[in-house]
Amino acid sequence: MAKLANPAAPADAIPAVDPRLLVREQGLSGYLSEFGRKMKSGDLGSLPVVIGLIVIWGIFQGLNSNFLSPENLTNIAITMVATGMMAVGIIFVLLLGEIDLSVGSVSGVSGALFAVLAVTNGVNEWVAILVAVAGGALIGAIHGFFFAKIGAPAFAVTLSGLLFWSGAMLQILGSNGTINIDADGVVGQLTTYYFADVAAAYGLAAIATAVYFVGAYSDNRRRQAAGVPSRPTSEILLRTGLLAVFTFGPAAVFNQYKGLPLAVVLFVLVLVGTDFLLRRTTFGRNVFALGGSVEASRRAGINVTGIRIAVFAISGTFAAVGGLFWASKIAAANQSAGAGDLLMNVIAAAVIGGTSLFGGRGRTWNALLGVMVITSIQYGLALEGIATPIQYMITGAVLLATVVIDSVTRKTQKSAGRA
Repeated sequence: MAKLANPAAPADAIPAVDPRLLVREQGLSGYLSEFGRKMKSGDLGSLPVVIGLIVIWGIFQGLNSNFLSPENLTNIAITMVATGMMAVGIIFVLLLGEIDLSVGSVSGVSGALFAVLAVTNGVNEWVAILVAVAGGALIGAIHGFFFAKIGAPAFAVTLSGLLFWSGAMLQILGSNGTINIDADGVVGQLTTYYFADVAAAYGLAAIATAVYFVGAYSDNRRRQAAGVPSRPTSEILLRTGLLAVFTFGPAAVFNQYKGLPLAVVLFVLVLVGTDFLLRRTTFGRNVFALGGSVEASRRAGINVTGIRIAVFAISGTFAAVGGLFWASKIAAANQSAGAGDLLMNVIAAAVIGGTSLFGGRGRTWNALLGVMVITSIQYGLALEGIATPIQYMITGAVLLATVVIDSVTRKTQKSAGRA
């Protein structure tokens, strides 16, 4: 018997296409309409952070002409790396809608572990670094186990970890309390080494720009061959030009001081790698899915327990890496490591950069934007001789404003049917 055609579907029916996919083909007008749609729905993205950073730099430059000097900007770039590394790990946790309060103490205990092994016991520095970073990963995995497998709240688990690992750090350092590290060693040079040749900074900027263009152009060709919406070539050229400005600009600034800092290179590599992990791999998609809905993720066959443990292990790993950068910055491991406002700054950097506290929204590049805001405020206030208590108050106010914006944005998106 001949198969009857579906009477409800016309013969010349055209498959429905998400209008947002057509934005790329519409060029500038499409992006303007998309921008308006996002503004109405409360999807502000990184725009408030970028505007805020411009305002902050403008204010401090007006107060002190040395703020935007090559030396001060280079110092800001190097100082923000330690906090930024830790913020990258926190972002993974925040994407699940959870929190890790132990990153400060984990960074301290990792720095102490490295110093005791490399300085006190004469262990090879590379081995000591691997042990310290692996220790951070193990600590994070332990926290993740209690949260994911036992069912204890992440807040309570990591708060306990904050206290426990702070005590462990004091125990490792011993009665002396401070262990100076070799300034010329591997860790010592993390924040003191510069690629003095001007070709290094400009070369890296050129490579980054070229890689982006080749990747975007190749992706466009594949989309065109598959018959799906693609960006106009003019847009790719425009994006490449903007990227060139944001890469060659800092390169020129660094070359006016001492050259390209090693710390900045490592931080950028981490951002690129973790962004690829989150956006281009199954693991990353599972993290976002889990942050959106635990039950839906479980029904979709995602290993919820494994993802949660892995995410906390990643947080511990980057906390350890950040601890090594802090040890490099002060050329020592001491009892104050991981204390003070470090935890607040790490969380603030992630949230201010655009990562939602409610889970499911954020990118590791948010760590860069957020930590730039935090460190710029700190350096600007320090140049003006503002007391530390006032710095804390201002940073706290900025964090509160960011959380309020995040909450309002989430409510707006719900009313617009996008959350």
